[in-house]
Amino acid sequence: MASIPNGTQMEDEENFEDAFENIPVASKMNLKTSLEECTMALNLFLNNKFSEALSLLRPWSKDSVYHALGYSTILVMQAAMTFEQQDIQMGISTMKEALQTCQRFRKRNTVVESLTNLVSKQSADQLTDEEMHAEICYAECLLQKAALTFVQDENMISFIRGGLRIRTSYQIYKECHHVLLMTQGNQNKDEAYYQYEGGVKLGIGAFNLMLSLLPARILRLLEFIGFSGNRELGLSQLREGAATPSLRAVLCVLTLLMYHTYIALILGTGEGNLQEAEELLEPYLSKFPNGSIILFYAARINVLKGNFESAQITFQQCIESQQEWKQIHHLCYWELMWCHTFQQQWLKAYHYADLLAKESRWSKAIYVFQKAAILSMLPDEVVKTTGEDVVALFRQVESLKQRIAGKSIPTEKFAVRKARRYMSSNPVKLVLPALEMMYVWNGFTIVGKRADLTENLLVTVEQAEKALNEETNPTEFLVDDQCLVQLLKGLTLKHSGRLLQAELCFSQVIQNEKRIRYDHYLTPFSFYELGLLYKQQGEIEKAIRFIETAKSNYKDYSMESRLHFRIHAALNSLKGSPVSTP
Repeated sequence: MASIPNGTQMEDEENFEDAFENIPVASKMNLKTSLEECTMALNLFLNNKFSEALSLLRPWSKDSVYHALGYSTILVMQAAMTFEQQDIQMGISTMKEALQTCQRFRKRNTVVESLTNLVSKQSADQLTDEEMHAEICYAECLLQKAALTFVQDENMISFIRGGLRIRTSYQIYKECHHVLLMTQGNQNKDEAYYQYEGGVKLGIGAFNLMLSLLPARILRLLEFIGFSGNRELGLSQLREGAATPSLRAVLCVLTLLMYHTYIALILGTGEGNLQEAEELLEPYLSKFPNGSIILFYAARINVLKGNFESAQITFQQCIESQQEWKQIHHLCYWELMWCHTFQQQWLKAYHYADLLAKESRWSKAIYVFQKAAILSMLPDEVVKTTGEDVVALFRQVESLKQRIAGKSIPTEKFAVRKARRYMSSNPVKLVLPALEMMYVWNGFTIVGKRADLTENLLVTVEQAEKALNEETNPTEFLVDDQCLVQLLKGLTLKHSGRLLQAELCFSQVIQNEKRIRYDHYLTPFSFYELGLLYKQQGEIEKAIRFIETAKSNYKDYSMESRLHFRIHAALNSLKGSPVSTP
């Protein structure tokens, strides 16, 4: 049985770089053969051989649960990255076929309750290997189809259907976990068992981790329909899954990498475990040195460490490593845009924002806003050399807004609100819009790793502060702009170690709360930042009080959900307990 590239096993793996031509077409398919072929397809995928991986999986995608899952998963990933309606439709129809394939191999009981009944009334030994694996593959397909449904259609019926699919998937994973616990004492564990174990750990781990991130008010609603999440359990299950000799080992690794390098930063307080991320990635970097997904995460880890220059080199290697999936290039452009923004290399940052606006469909509103925001940081004569009209760019933003699952994307709504200042015949310029968006994405936590760049940012912020204070013809936005500058100044001072001065800046925003006319988000975010500041100084009770104030006393402001995610993470770390639910 072919083992999956994982840990110490990786150096023993066959090199798949040019292996596709030598893979024989299977004449019959059983569980063992399907796992072997899907292992080959996974290696091809990680070596940027995306079409070859699909070609290997396609012939048996209607007669093997693993071929069905693998084939549809690649198409779903492609749809999620391109955001093209045609790709989304293809992903959904392929996933529907995959579900039908998995359904044929499942135990012939009722659909949702079948496994519950099996666990409670029969011995787990009565489930065949094929039936156990069909359950896991069915749950994975269901989850992916639900996610795509949200993206494809924004009506409420689709939203409810998607929610029910997620609930069914969650229930199946819980029952599969029970089966796993019942069979752990078995002496004769074979390859099929370890593959099943990997699937359970991926599902239970990912569900618990993602649910644990949700703020209490959302989680209370989900608990009512049977969801709960425990962060420590989620992380431990994924770590165990990453160490198993299974097909899902690399998927557990990629889930952990996503958590440590993105989710912990954007929806948390920025406390991802970079050491663990590097250790998880290292064997895959050795095995797939030109794999674009592996290179992307290697570069992202460098970004989070403040090594922007070396990150830029690795992102370029990632772009050059393959030309088939341009969407991975777009992920690199986004990161390169921020690398140059952190260094205030505005023309280079503009170059990548411009590429995104022209090539990517993910969020045209954000890309055009970023272009305009970055150009706003440059002198007018430099902007002219680009041939762009900043006012015209800002005026485009609202028309580019999109909806997902019936709702506007919060960052797009934020960009639209900010850009409205340019809709009048006498537009009032935004103050430091590129730095404001940096804060929205928690970028100050990243740039704070570099004292030199933090100091440079402070100089830029203080110049804007001076210009506002010397304003002879104040507009209705003056107090909002001054408060924004104080928030940004407080962040740069905090990361420079000047905590008392930072405290004064955040406090100044709060003192001006009643004078703020439009950017009401500044007050709760300032309470939150003060709370983090007190946490840093060891004043835990005071920190909790300020963060609780941000949580309880404010509503209906920009980026509210994002702040509530961060508050949830901060309070759990302050109270010293794992994120869990009863």
